[in-house]
Amino acid sequence: MATLTTPSKTNPFPFAAIGIAAHTGKATLVFDDASTGPSLALNGSSITDEDEIVHALAKEGGLSGDSAKTQSYFALAKSLRTSTAHAEIVVALDSLDDFLAFRTFLVGHNITAADWIVWGALKGSIKILGLLKNNQHLHLLRWFSYLDNLKETQVALVELAAAKANKLRTNKTAAGFALGLQNAVDGQVVTRFPPEPSGYLHIGHTKAAILNQYFAKMYHGKLIVRFDDTNPTKERTEFEETILEDLRLLDIHGDVVTHTSDHFETLYELAIRLIKSGKAYADDTAQQQMRDERFAGVASVHRDDSVEDNLKRFTEMTAGTQEGLRWCLRAKISVDDANKALRDPVIYRCNILPHHRTGEKWKVYPTYDFACPIVDSIEGVTHALRTNEYRDRNPQYQWMIDALELRKVNIWDFSRLNFIYTLLSKRKLHEFVNRGLVRGWDDPRFPTVRGIRRRGMTVEALTQFMLSQGPSQAVVSLEWDSIWSLNKKIIDPIAPRHWAVLKNKSVLVTINGGPATAEVKSLPKHKKNAEIGEKKTVYTSSILVEQDDAQSFEDQEEVTLMDWGNAIIRSKTVDATGQVTSIEMDLNLEGDFRKTKKKITWLSQSTEAHPLAPVTLIDYDYLITKKKLEENDNLDDFITPITEFREEAIADANVADLRKGDIIQFERKGYYVYDGENHGVKEFILIPDGRAASIASKAANIAPVAETKQPANTPVAAGSTSKMYTIDPIYAEDIRTTGTKMYKMDSVYA
Repeated sequence: MATLTTPSKTNPFPFAAIGIAAHTGKATLVFDDASTGPSLALNGSSITDEDEIVHALAKEGGLSGDSAKTQSYFALAKSLRTSTAHAEIVVALDSLDDFLAFRTFLVGHNITAADWIVWGALKGSIKILGLLKNNQHLHLLRWFSYLDNLKETQVALVELAAAKANKLRTNKTAAGFALGLQNAVDGQVVTRFPPEPSGYLHIGHTKAAILNQYFAKMYHGKLIVRFDDTNPTKERTEFEETILEDLRLLDIHGDVVTHTSDHFETLYELAIRLIKSGKAYADDTAQQQMRDERFAGVASVHRDDSVEDNLKRFTEMTAGTQEGLRWCLRAKISVDDANKALRDPVIYRCNILPHHRTGEKWKVYPTYDFACPIVDSIEGVTHALRTNEYRDRNPQYQWMIDALELRKVNIWDFSRLNFIYTLLSKRKLHEFVNRGLVRGWDDPRFPTVRGIRRRGMTVEALTQFMLSQGPSQAVVSLEWDSIWSLNKKIIDPIAPRHWAVLKNKSVLVTINGGPATAEVKSLPKHKKNAEIGEKKTVYTSSILVEQDDAQSFEDQEEVTLMDWGNAIIRSKTVDATGQVTSIEMDLNLEGDFRKTKKKITWLSQSTEAHPLAPVTLIDYDYLITKKKLEENDNLDDFITPITEFREEAIADANVADLRKGDIIQFERKGYYVYDGENHGVKEFILIPDGRAASIASKAANIAPVAETKQPANTPVAAGSTSKMYTIDPIYAEDIRTTGTKMYKMDSVYA
């Protein structure tokens, strides 16, 4: 594989080179501030010109595209990199914006070198980035944002930011966290994700799952999904099935699925070997006393018992006798090591409950700390990825392998993921389910994988966010804004646009000059992305607008009815309570929408031929009112009293074509995910967009109005399994265009 080396602080920075290197995967990216500029080591030669680097990597990755057209974009990129004239830059951006109005990429139907060279020129210019933020080049911005938010682009940019901040371990660091996997050999890396089948996966697990798959793919290796099933008290087959389902929802697919229980016989034999070698002993010290003695560095009275006595007691444990139930098996490592994890940890204990896979065959089970390093070694794991909460137990992990003379395994630490106002404790999550405070493990208020996916979180956002955390060792409670903001960037370019009006806040408007009978026009579902398809928009002389909009209208004010044209407010009827009950407008299609302050969404009044759809819009609050619960906190003191907020609304008829899991935008309201029908009414869940208002706790501002809240939730039936729906593609079936006599549509309205 080629190597692209560049300093992190060079100006101009070779964004195009690192972008295409990351996208094609044909070059390992190294940031080295001792280098004088970008340099690509390829097939024994060194290329230092950025344009030539991009050409070379494009050829390696099959992204060359049409040579004549591509070359013209290289010339344009060079001009943008060197030009300082404002007018000249604007002309170039205008040209690009016009060209991308009906095209996804610059050359052909896929990303090519032309896209990367132009993206790099824009990315490296502060002036151009400022112009793009003015939203005057919407098509160009859409194209730029797509390239900028690709997973591989984000990984490279995160590494660049870290290199600039001198946060990486050395000056030479390979992008994609390659430095983190010590002794990694391409084609030989084996990682593992070892969940315990005692609950559903939550967002805290996603980082480990995503990183394990990421490294396995990066090094063309293998990912093992292994169920750590060593505790019959908490584990069930149901959880194995749902965990595999959760992983599919994350687009994570293990190359093989194994169980720690597959190795019970081997683990048992190795435990006996430890006893015979004098490195393990049986102990019947009471649990609390053992805990106190370990803390104080006091040896157990049985620490120096004979091998024969220890084998005899382990045999009693194996049989699950009354005598055996009194004992456990401890590794003989240290009494008073400064690292308390090394103070003779328990490695086997009795449990007479049937195991969900092995039945009543075993009455003794290994602890995780004993089984994990052994099974890692046996199954060929080369790199064990663990959160740094296990760091004190890493020497214990190595001791087990050394004591049993097993193959070595590399350990790679990363920080545990925590979020504010979020419970990740399986015990507490079980309590919420069992008490009926949520409707199940896929409740959108839950931090489970299926809960956050049901609320509209995309796999792309989760993956990019977890990779951006990368090798960070800091243990902090994260805000939710970053991950939801990232999610918005991903869904915005592909979410079809629809309209909805709150049912109890709708105002009837009479349009003078409107059509005598209902007319239908086919319009884009997304004005910036024609590939999403078209929808039907109905025009009538009676329409509905929202009360808040109606309240804001001034007498004789000219407003824009989105997707139609301008209209002038002629009269407004207000009742005794100050609510607007009706409005009369004159249609003014000759008006200039650029001069109006208000762009209004609206719905034609429902007719038999074109019925509006009743919908429910749902928003949620955090389940707890405290940002971080402490160990001694009483959960009941911090449960949010009302966490579900429902509003009845009516939406355009096009929502009838949506499938469960589709993500849309109700314009001027927010992004929503379609959650299915409830008694014939379609329900939509609001997707947070990362802005402060969308992620702030609502607990302090709960309105005591019956219509705005949903009281106690329905408990899940005993023994029921919560199954996540299949996430279908975002694109609904195209709606055929019907003939219309309606007015010419200006498609500029946002």
